[in-house]
Amino acid sequence: MTQGADAQGIEAPERGATTIADRVVAKIAARAAREALGRVPEGGSVPHATVTVHHDHARVRISLELDYPSDIGAQCGAVRRHVAQRVEALAGMEVPEVAVDVERLHSVHTRRGAQGRLR
Repeated sequence: MTQGADAQGIEAPERGATTIADRVVAKIAARAAREALGRVPEGGSVPHATVTVHHDHARVRISLELDYPSDIGAQCGAVRRHVAQRVEALAGMEVPEVAVDVERLHSVHTRRGAQGRLR
């Protein structure tokens, strides 16, 4: 039996392949970004991801909203690391790039209360 062949002598490329759709990898990435942040800012929306998959490599772009003031750089770094780790673990893909777009900052000083007043 040659290396890469199974018990019947069929080579690995002839047995088939598993394909994971881009949208599935995007859902994994978006969920991982939310896990990394811990919570969504009050009045904010959950992170969204777009993914481009080529063979076993996934390039990820995450769009998210953050509280302000906060350590934006540290939060983005945590998101990058966690997304790359989770996509690799769950989808078996290398992630050479995770781009993070901060779409909006939510400040506690500009949120309005129930009566429309600044808090």
